[in-house]
Amino acid sequence: MQFSAILTSVALCGALMSTTTPSAYAQGRDISRLDETILDLSQAYKNRDKKRLAAALPTLRGHTLEPWAAYWDMSARLDDASKSDIQDYLNRYTGTYQEDRLRAEWLLQLGRARDWDTFSREYPLYRMNDDRSVRCYALWADYSTRGTDVTAALESVWWGLKEADDACGGLATQLAKDKKLSAHSAWIRARLGMENDRLRVATQAAAALDPDYVKTINTIYNTPAKYLNDKVTALRPQTREFVSLAIIRLADLNAQDAAEEVDKLRWKAQLTQEERSWIWGVIGKRAAQKLSDDAPGYFAKGQFSQMHEDHLAWAARAALRAGRWSQVADAIAAMPEALRNDPTWVYWRARALARRTNVESAKMESQALLESIAGTKGFYEMLALEDLGQKIVTPPKPAPLTAEEKDQAKKNPGLVRALYAINIGLRSDGVREWNYTTNLHNRGGLDDRSLLAAADLACRAEVWDRCINTSERTKGMVDMDQRYPMPHKAAVLARTQLIGLEPAYVYGLIRQESRFITDAKSVVGAAGLMQVMPATAKWTAKKIGLNDFQGHQITDRDTNIAIGTGYLKLVLDSFNGSMPMAAAAYNAGPGRPRAWRGQAGGPTWEAAIWAENVPFTETRDYVKKVLANTTLYAALITGQPQSLKARLGVVGPRDAGASETGLDLP
Repeated sequence: MQFSAILTSVALCGALMSTTTPSAYAQGRDISRLDETILDLSQAYKNRDKKRLAAALPTLRGHTLEPWAAYWDMSARLDDASKSDIQDYLNRYTGTYQEDRLRAEWLLQLGRARDWDTFSREYPLYRMNDDRSVRCYALWADYSTRGTDVTAALESVWWGLKEADDACGGLATQLAKDKKLSAHSAWIRARLGMENDRLRVATQAAAALDPDYVKTINTIYNTPAKYLNDKVTALRPQTREFVSLAIIRLADLNAQDAAEEVDKLRWKAQLTQEERSWIWGVIGKRAAQKLSDDAPGYFAKGQFSQMHEDHLAWAARAALRAGRWSQVADAIAAMPEALRNDPTWVYWRARALARRTNVESAKMESQALLESIAGTKGFYEMLALEDLGQKIVTPPKPAPLTAEEKDQAKKNPGLVRALYAINIGLRSDGVREWNYTTNLHNRGGLDDRSLLAAADLACRAEVWDRCINTSERTKGMVDMDQRYPMPHKAAVLARTQLIGLEPAYVYGLIRQESRFITDAKSVVGAAGLMQVMPATAKWTAKKIGLNDFQGHQITDRDTNIAIGTGYLKLVLDSFNGSMPMAAAAYNAGPGRPRAWRGQAGGPTWEAAIWAENVPFTETRDYVKKVLANTTLYAALITGQPQSLKARLGVVGPRDAGASETGLDLP
């Protein structure tokens, strides 16, 4: 780990730590040796080496990260520990993240054991309250001990879980057995599992109704067409629900085949309107994700009021791409309130209303919707601002932090431990404790001034991801210097000036890629500030003349900036300067946006519509965030009003007569 990218001075780290554990440092302990012990214990915890953990723990009494060491020790032996041992730990480290995290693990253990009495005593003390499995066990405890009607509360959690689990799934099974959960609720969960390629989710939901259903669900998952073509399918029990699952699975494999199947006479007579609408929602979604022109027509065959919210989002996207503004409005109107009020759909609803000709009330409502979200908070807020005729400028800075406010952040033990952990290489542990301290320790999280002070602490320590993320949580105050910092400014400006690349674009991309963590590494191997893949780095190094480049150099700051900006410039040039398409290419590879732009002779879209229809969720969000970041960085760098729309431009097929460059880009 490159410590310079995390703390600018050992003195600052020492000052931070001494506010919490003065005795440990006053005694002149060998901090480096103890830090090595902490790192060793972290690995021992991953290996569940209980003996190493127990042996080393006494040597760490008084160390800043003692609560972590004690947590690892207790967590590793939680299954064997007595209730009194667990309670002693919780009492000793009360008020810490580690206490709350261990309590969450204990609650899961108590839930699995169905020890509802102990669970009910401990659950009110659980501060984070963000674990869905713990929430389902809490509902189960209420149901088992007090007979509380928890069905609706379970559904709101269960339907949204990506994976099957003992807590929510077990409670659903119990409620179904007791005739408290409807069969329809379980089939909805099964549909969501099949639609999202989560076979265990589908089988667990069906098994809640009848364990014998699991074999049929597996058959449907593996060979949906064969199941549907079986002559006796229509004669089997539960045919409607199984047929729905089979067509949903078929849609995942081939949307057109599924569309032909659901229109067959025997299924028209058997499936309910709700089932048919859901199926058309899945078919439309799959077609929309492949950018098929058939998608709006598929959605139109169902009723929006009976589709899932994910279907409705894709229905709105497909209608935008097709220019069907009335369908855009209808899909958004059918969304649940929380989704409908997301700035994405507030903006497009406003745009759809504005398209209504000679309807003054619609235009007034459109104006009001734009005004309700306009600002600099995000992509659609900035587009709304421009639609109202305003340019994008940086908001005024809040009042400077006082010495007392800064000192309060310095003395916060959770923040201190988090920075210390990050500094010695325990980034994931430190980030979790930081997030807990700022967001979850107190209900509602820290107030705005405290968040600004915490962000300032992280900024001064050059822990840029916590600086940015913490500052972004403020509601009524915005400090743009915290939210959009410019580390490594001399290096970035020198390189961008040399190759003719806008520095704001580079900063916008780095902010999204790595949050300025110099040695960041993704799960797929992308590394450094600009998150460059090894093969891409090697290819680009040759292109820009770094002939002596070695793979291990990719996390070197200047090398990473040189290769990352070099590749970005090549990608941007290959897409004729289109920032949205270049951003998509940087994230998903250049081949995909070439396909997403459409075929020769096809339509041209405003880039906001094109970006909203990017099939990959990660890339879709990435493009919007990079362009929003870029616009705000430009406002900070130049001090001049900016336009997001000007940077977006339009996206359409390549001119058939123009030569295509960059085909060898990795």
